[in-house]
Amino acid sequence: MDTLILFVSPWLQTDVQPLLLKELALLALVLVLAWFITHQLSRFASMGSVLFGRSVVDGVLFPVCALALAYVVQVVFLKQQAPMLFKLAIPVLWSLALIRLCARVLMAVFPVSPMAQLTERLISWLAWGVAVLWITDFLPLVAHEMEQVKLSFGKTRLDVRTLLEGVLSCGLVLVLSLWLSATIEQRVLAHTVSDLSMRKVAANLLRACLLLLGLFIALSAVGVDLTALSVLGGAFGVGLGLGLQKLAANYVSGFVVLVERSVRIGDYIKVDGLEGKVTDIKTRYTLLRDPNGRESIIPNEMLLTQRVDNLSLSDPQIAVQCTYIMSLDADIQQVQALLCQAALQSEAVLRDPPPQALLNRVDAAGLEFSLVCWVGDPEVGLLETRSQINIAVLQALRAAGIELPRTQQEVFKQAKPH
Repeated sequence: MDTLILFVSPWLQTDVQPLLLKELALLALVLVLAWFITHQLSRFASMGSVLFGRSVVDGVLFPVCALALAYVVQVVFLKQQAPMLFKLAIPVLWSLALIRLCARVLMAVFPVSPMAQLTERLISWLAWGVAVLWITDFLPLVAHEMEQVKLSFGKTRLDVRTLLEGVLSCGLVLVLSLWLSATIEQRVLAHTVSDLSMRKVAANLLRACLLLLGLFIALSAVGVDLTALSVLGGAFGVGLGLGLQKLAANYVSGFVVLVERSVRIGDYIKVDGLEGKVTDIKTRYTLLRDPNGRESIIPNEMLLTQRVDNLSLSDPQIAVQCTYIMSLDADIQQVQALLCQAALQSEAVLRDPPPQALLNRVDAAGLEFSLVCWVGDPEVGLLETRSQINIAVLQALRAAGIELPRTQQEVFKQAKPH
């Protein structure tokens, strides 16, 4: 309470009220100019980006512009007096810019990740906490106390302040690296690389290289000897060779699949008894959506070590086959014509190539026909298409007076005396 009174008391003095009004007017001018600049620049960019967010003041650019103008005003107009209102505004704008940057980048790169939301909350609490310490002039005292706390890592001794600054620097550099990689992927790769699989390869490699480079820059900035990382790299390699070989195999397999393009995003494949469309290829696993809308996670190693039937590798058309058994006295040409006409009742069935009705087998049970037709887009639902064809075939056979053969069990039940 004493600290709060000491902090507020200079504002209540009569001789500083004109200065306070002057700072208030300058701060309002700074915010208006920052809004105007952001609004003018937003005309040349799409809303929803990291810079502009969902509205003009919702992105990173508005607090950054306001922060730059605040520093200019403080140097030009307030150099003859100790700032009071700007002492509050500048830390708040710094915190707001940092929170907006981290929140928008994490939302763009990891839109549905709960860890991204948790990280955003932690960054918000940390940024506002530092702002409060900055405003109340406790930040130098806290930094000095953290310097007195020493931590030992083997022969290396670090204080808590250096360690915390290193963690924050690494986090900020990694966020900037993610932002740069996402921007290059959306602005450059989306227009220059038309193939989704190759675009995924380029995006993953770009993100990995930028993150590694950013990590090295951040560690060098805080004084960490990068030669010590060679020991860590050797231990990591041993760990991959022993306990993480499956994980490493999945990551390597993901890059091999993307580069070879044996399985591409949008292909319709069969693997390990599962059948569906490839919706995404991650670095560790592949997402497979079956005709029922259920998604399965397939480890990338399975795409290299097991048999994979790619039904749309050379031709995107998918064949749908239905089997019917007719009585031995059925007219073969009439049945074939009815089956082909019934298949065309479904809008998903292609007219070119036309459906085909083939006689597969002749035995005592009857005549077995196979109706083969093609659909151009498996997303329409193969089960629904097969159901439509079966309903149309059943209606056509009933209208033509063609009955399906009875099973031996049904014949026995009819012949059994009551």
